[in-house]
Amino acid sequence: MKKISTLILMTSALVNLWPIPAAAVNSNAGTAAYTFLKIGTGAKSQGLGGAFVGLADDATALYYNPAGLTARGEGELLYDELLDKPLYEMPKNRFTASYINYLVDFQYGFLGYVRQLDSLSSIGASASYQNYGTFDRLDAEGAELGTFGASDIALALTYSKRLSARFSAGITGKAIFESIDDSSSTGLAADIGLMYLMSADGSSRLGLALTNLGAQLDGLTESHKDKLPTKVAAGLSHRLVGLPFLFSAEAGKPFDNDFYAALGMELVSLRPFFVRMGWTTQGRQYRAGGDNDFAAGLAGGFGVTYKNYQIDYSYSSYADLGSVHRISLGAGF
Repeated sequence: MKKISTLILMTSALVNLWPIPAAAVNSNAGTAAYTFLKIGTGAKSQGLGGAFVGLADDATALYYNPAGLTARGEGELLYDELLDKPLYEMPKNRFTASYINYLVDFQYGFLGYVRQLDSLSSIGASASYQNYGTFDRLDAEGAELGTFGASDIALALTYSKRLSARFSAGITGKAIFESIDDSSSTGLAADIGLMYLMSADGSSRLGLALTNLGAQLDGLTESHKDKLPTKVAAGLSHRLVGLPFLFSAEAGKPFDNDFYAALGMELVSLRPFFVRMGWTTQGRQYRAGGDNDFAAGLAGGFGVTYKNYQIDYSYSSYADLGSVHRISLGAGF
């Protein structure tokens, strides 16, 4: 009961730390470049409402919190003191792939690979891509002049290290490219993450991440450069002892938008099956006074594991704009 009360207090603190303002458009909304970097990847994380900075326990930590790649509790890395060797280790190689048919049929994908160097450090590489489709090119009078396309891609390298039994840190560097018709732009950014295991077995975690900190090197026009979608977020997760649930909570501040909070819950007693549900206040920006406003920000999903393989699905509601379905695959070897 004490642990449940502690979790409720910590979650309440995160949600109330930054109160949600009245419905209004943030003056900075829409001012950042490379908005595809805001699209959450991984069906597991999105099934939890996006509350993943304080959990980051799979290869999508490459995206959310690079410190999560080396955050391992005693229950996740068993060590035989007599034989002086580990009884079980995480797979040295981990792979993740995610696909989204996003709103208005934009196509988004994420690929990530993690290599464990030793018991304390890992490296990773990832790529995220969005294709906006084909558009008609028109002249000033509205006559058609053919078509053009638009796309974004980000290529990233990550390094993560366990600094102590309970504390890990990670950093990611990424190059960003955008193309719209004959125009293009490039940018450089970095992600910095920290993870602290509040319990020795890793059942309680606290994470902090600063993502997309950088600059646009070349804008789509010579006279203008946009800011990047930088964000700072803090999160925690807790697996209840004796109960079949894992809870996660997150609060963050995008530099180009309002504070947000997210909550998620995972049912873990059905292993190898997992059921998830979540909610985020970020859904408020999709409310337009329609009948589906109540569902904005709600999410859910499930996952199945077999040996070192995993498949996950998630559903996220964007009110009257529609819904987004995510599918993710994971493997370890």
